[in-house]
Amino acid sequence: MPFVIGIVLSAGVAVFARSVGFDRDRAFYPTVMIVIAAYYVLFAAMSGSVQTVVIESVVMTLFAAAAVAGFKSSAWIVVVALAGHGIFDAVHGHVIENAGVPAWWPAWCLAYDVGAAAGLGWLLRRRALQPDEPTVSAHPLPGQAIVRSTALSSSAWTS
Repeated sequence: MPFVIGIVLSAGVAVFARSVGFDRDRAFYPTVMIVIAAYYVLFAAMSGSVQTVVIESVVMTLFAAAAVAGFKSSAWIVVVALAGHGIFDAVHGHVIENAGVPAWWPAWCLAYDVGAAAGLGWLLRRRALQPDEPTVSAHPLPGQAIVRSTALSSSAWTS
């Protein structure tokens, strides 16, 4: 059941983000990656183990670094990081002892991560094949043009 819920929820978040425009900003999926990685630190804090908090923080930092690299260069790095975190979920309990992790979490998170990676990869491939589309900014800043290029264009996301 955690696998099904993880996949369904990742699809739901992707559709919601797309429908309200959250994913137009190239920071959306890297931010999701950082939040996903932070949960193991939260679970470590809940367990009360400082050593586990430190270990999980180091791992989180690696995934956060990948998210930043993907934000600054190519979103494909974020796709790989999300999928990599899914693999990490599958082996986490064998590598790091974290008593705060709920029993269902690794399966749920693996499914969510892989679903999010697949969704972002699909979106990148789809957008890479389409020309840059102008969008209307609902809230332009003073001096900013009302029409601007989308942040999730092939030039912004696949470079």
